[in-house]
Amino acid sequence: MADSPVSTHDPKEGGSDSQDSPTPQQQKQMESAYANMRRKMAMQEIGRKIKHKIMVLSGKGGVGKSTVSTGLALSLAKQGHTVGILDIDITGPNVPKMMGLDGKRLHVEQGRIHPAQGHLGVKVISMAFLLEDEDTPVVWRGPIKLGAIQQFIGDVEWGQLDYLVIDFPPGTSDEPLTVAQSLPDIDGMVIVTTPQDVALLDSRKSITFSESLKVPVLGVVENMSGYTISGVTNPETSLEVAGPGGKKHQVTSDKDGKFSVTLDIFKQGGGKSTAEEFGVPFLGELPFDPGFVRGGDDGVHRIVSEPEGASAIAFAKVVEAIKAQIGKSDNQSLEII
Repeated sequence: MADSPVSTHDPKEGGSDSQDSPTPQQQKQMESAYANMRRKMAMQEIGRKIKHKIMVLSGKGGVGKSTVSTGLALSLAKQGHTVGILDIDITGPNVPKMMGLDGKRLHVEQGRIHPAQGHLGVKVISMAFLLEDEDTPVVWRGPIKLGAIQQFIGDVEWGQLDYLVIDFPPGTSDEPLTVAQSLPDIDGMVIVTTPQDVALLDSRKSITFSESLKVPVLGVVENMSGYTISGVTNPETSLEVAGPGGKKHQVTSDKDGKFSVTLDIFKQGGGKSTAEEFGVPFLGELPFDPGFVRGGDDGVHRIVSEPEGASAIAFAKVVEAIKAQIGKSDNQSLEII
């Protein structure tokens, strides 16, 4: 009689059937699947704890996107909101330095990552906290980089937040897609540009990119919009100020001798015209302020060092415009029964 293909092993006899034990590779796959499941569940829970999520993008580098991201977060915090910043720029994370957190390390407890706290209590998560040497470049291929982003979202203990500002690397890469797929109920994206033609061209790509992500555009912000010169001279005196390209500007001081004039360092109105062309809101202009350079180097943001200054006031106006757009979206999503 031929041997039966069915095992005749009696479990009462002790021992184990090798077919019942997973191989090391299978065990690793099961552990990975379990970790991914827990992370997805955590992402859903995080989505419920964070009221509003704002993506900040730019079509190209050098337009001050991270400066705008930190400025929005601090301006919201000034208004009494609980705020976090998620620095998704894996290869060039600058947010911690701007927030006075250079050299800080993250606290991990029971497998959960706790954000560092910067100015005005803003919570910050960034790849910069994980680098042993800030001069060492992060050379990661797509899957590893995207896996790190999912960990930043799913493994961080943000707590209850009113706003999470997400700062992305420049361009239209995979990172926004990963976040849009991983983090539920994103309110929309803010696109940062400057008046330069090259920046405006790339901002158009970002607006089109938002359509493929199915994420609404909250609006366009024009950064480095103009440079304001202020001074004191004799009362009610006419002055001539030379701007870029030799253009003359006439200004008259007031009865106290104070005067100010705004010079267009690049151009004027490009951000607004681009927003109008694509039918998206224009959120406002932010001034060209050398203080942001000093603040970025010193870790003291301009909104912190001069809370009543022109830049802080401009950011507050942009924040109000963003909140108005979010409010419109919330009202449109209400279903009347």
